[in-house]
Amino acid sequence: MTKTILITGATDGIGLLTAKTLAAEGHNVLLHGRSDEKLQAAAREVGGNPQTYRADLSRLDEVSELADAVLSTHDHLDVLINNAGVYKTSETRTKDGLDVRFVVNTIAPYVLTRRLLPIIPKDGRVVNLSSAAQAPVDPAAMRGKTALDHMGAYAQSKLAITIWTQDMAKGYPDGPVFVAVNPGSLLASKMVKEGFGVAGNDLQIGADILRRAALSDAFADTSGKYFDNDAHRFGLPHPAADDTGHVAAVMEVLRKLANHQD
Repeated sequence: MTKTILITGATDGIGLLTAKTLAAEGHNVLLHGRSDEKLQAAAREVGGNPQTYRADLSRLDEVSELADAVLSTHDHLDVLINNAGVYKTSETRTKDGLDVRFVVNTIAPYVLTRRLLPIIPKDGRVVNLSSAAQAPVDPAAMRGKTALDHMGAYAQSKLAITIWTQDMAKGYPDGPVFVAVNPGSLLASKMVKEGFGVAGNDLQIGADILRRAALSDAFADTSGKYFDNDAHRFGLPHPAADDTGHVAAVMEVLRKLANHQD
């Protein structure tokens, strides 16, 4: 059955390869990116004239506009893959004074998911990109009150998206499925090359697991879980994700920031 699938950060890396993989199977793939030029190039590479949506996810107003654009063109979305992410950047603050790593990696996908939930069916899926790099979240850093280095911000933002994946799964027990996925460590993405200075491992490793998370029956009853593709199995995220006080503090900040966009 043909699925309609929105992939953020789909102009390069794992996002683009996942889009190509899914489109080759006949699915209706919607591409998001920051640049019209890169979106056009990605659409040509994916083939089949996919719909494209431009938005800068470091700007929460543009995240809301992205949601509005999708809602205006679709009344049904089977899968949302929150793939876009940032690790190392010269501009660590948004115009609102927030940490750009938290905004792009955690807050923007949360806002986008909440806005698109009305058109995601109960048997649909939300696939969130987590990471093997996870660290306890400083709520002050989420609010932009504490400065973090690149790895600190990245690791905290990835635990934060894993935490809200679990929280949404509890809030929507009848579906859709919310699952956090570590696609594999040090894959050959632009982010890895620029951030770590290494060529990285085969991107297809990441694309294949995202395809499985989006479509495979093996993920049908996994809402709230974390899949570690380094270990090739479902596993436990950082222990802080099981600390009720820590989770509550993270979700309080996240909801307050997101509510300004509703």
